[in-house]
Amino acid sequence: MESKSFFKSWGAERVSSDEVRFRLWATGQQRVTLRLSGKDIEMTRQPDGWFETQLSGVAPGAEYDFVLADGTAVPDPASRGQKGEVNGPSLVIDPEAYVWQNTDWQGRPWQESVVYELHIGTFTPQGTFQAAIEKLPWLAENGITMIEVLPVSQFGGNRGWGYDGVLLYAPHSAYGTPDDFKAFVDAAHGHGLSVVLDIVLNHFGPEGNYLPLLSPDFFHKERQTPWGAGIAYDVDAVRRYITEAPLYWLQEFNLDGLRFDAIDQIEDPADKHVLIEIAERIRAEITDRPIHLTTEDCRNVTFLHPRDEKGQAMLFTGEWNDDFHNAVHVLATGEKHAYYQDFADRPEQRVARALAEGFVYQGEVSQQSGEPRGVDSRGQPPVAFVDFIQNHDQVGNRAQGERLVSLAGVERTQLLLATLLLSPHIPLLFMGEEYGETQPFLFFTDFHGDLAKAVREGRAREFEGHAGHEGESVPDPNDPQTFERSKLNWDKPQTPEGQQWLALTRRLLQLRQQHIVPLLHTASGHCGRVVNTAPGFLAVRWDFPQGTLSLALNVGDQPQPIADLPGETLFAWPQQTPELAPEAIVVRLDKGAAQ
Repeated sequence: MESKSFFKSWGAERVSSDEVRFRLWATGQQRVTLRLSGKDIEMTRQPDGWFETQLSGVAPGAEYDFVLADGTAVPDPASRGQKGEVNGPSLVIDPEAYVWQNTDWQGRPWQESVVYELHIGTFTPQGTFQAAIEKLPWLAENGITMIEVLPVSQFGGNRGWGYDGVLLYAPHSAYGTPDDFKAFVDAAHGHGLSVVLDIVLNHFGPEGNYLPLLSPDFFHKERQTPWGAGIAYDVDAVRRYITEAPLYWLQEFNLDGLRFDAIDQIEDPADKHVLIEIAERIRAEITDRPIHLTTEDCRNVTFLHPRDEKGQAMLFTGEWNDDFHNAVHVLATGEKHAYYQDFADRPEQRVARALAEGFVYQGEVSQQSGEPRGVDSRGQPPVAFVDFIQNHDQVGNRAQGERLVSLAGVERTQLLLATLLLSPHIPLLFMGEEYGETQPFLFFTDFHGDLAKAVREGRAREFEGHAGHEGESVPDPNDPQTFERSKLNWDKPQTPEGQQWLALTRRLLQLRQQHIVPLLHTASGHCGRVVNTAPGFLAVRWDFPQGTLSLALNVGDQPQPIADLPGETLFAWPQQTPELAPEAIVVRLDKGAAQ
């Protein structure tokens, strides 16, 4: 594979072997100067707020800033890489310098996906792209097929989740260089692993965001998100910045897909919604390998996930299914505070519906909001839903960052893990989940001064009045120890408990690839139905052209009959019995039942 570069509307772009064009949209400025390697060059003001200059003899690695009329030096909002932190100089990057090794990589089909969500900074002790490469054989050997990397766009400070990125095109310098990230993707492909990136197009972080200063028109102040003024997606220069970023990451970094964060906060008045434009462009421009696009959307909608007559995704591939997680969490722990209250009543029925139909809320009124939520999702194929029993949000947004095993115990968490990995939905594991990690994943940042104080106090206020959290001392997000405590404990997999847990995960994923994935190639909507529920018990079946898959889970107090589940037992835990005992699961497969 030859090196790929994406020509952006913004920023520093090589127009020939010897020339670089520098371009900035700054409607709020009358004058902008390019400071390149310590030399100031006046930029030419063009119509519609653009400033541009083209220079020869610019070497890769050259440092540059944009200097405003008042002397303020700001980084390039479309920087490909920073020298260091977000407020410092940007670097001229040669996007074609990296020599790709695994040139025969052609991707993996979506139905094979076992997603592994990881945060680069806490995945290894070093917290870098290069260090993460060393763990790739481990993931492949254990049955993972896809890595989903939390956002890597440059954000304020060195430590953070990544959702407060401000330089949308620059890999976070604390993790390594752009070529280091490419090396990570390249190495993953060498181990048969797809790589998708979580990107944030709904807001910018609070530190290092100079866009309001450069161009107040970048935002619609009358439209607010939970994180500030809404982005003006309908303004041409803004739309270019936003729509080109996904293509840039996919093409220059040879990624296999993207996860789009909190798209319900992307409000666009344009005739064609910006998300639809992005998906259409990706589908039209990248045809040499499968590209997997997933969404996170609290609205429970399906219009972004249409299928063609062959069942192929035309826009977005799948959606994070928070309903499944929330129902499972209530079933496992009994917690009913905040958004869990919507799942507090008969949680086993809600888990069963999520497994059989996708969404739990399909137009019903939410108790938490008092408003109807969701649409009928029964027509979606099972692979349209990405399920999880924990992820960075659901762990990290707890005051103490507890993982599910700390709340529900080993036995019950392993039952739920089996439910997740042997359902026909696409499963997602949060890093460490494969061996029963008990280290917390806390909310951490690296802000200073007033911003640090505001984040610290705001975090503490979040949990006031939350059942189970009253009087808790919430860890200071800016304390380096909060970050250190969130790193995986790589000694855990070597312990007897870690080994047992890992063996279970491997067994489940082997069963999935051998028996369940083949059912999903032709799986369509309306294939799932709830067989039975009782307190703490659920039984569900899915009828596919190649056979019938069924699953029964019991976390209740009483044994439950399972005679009506067809086929041979694929998996039973802790052992196979005529009735399903408390704290047990059985999965069956009948290869000849469906017509």
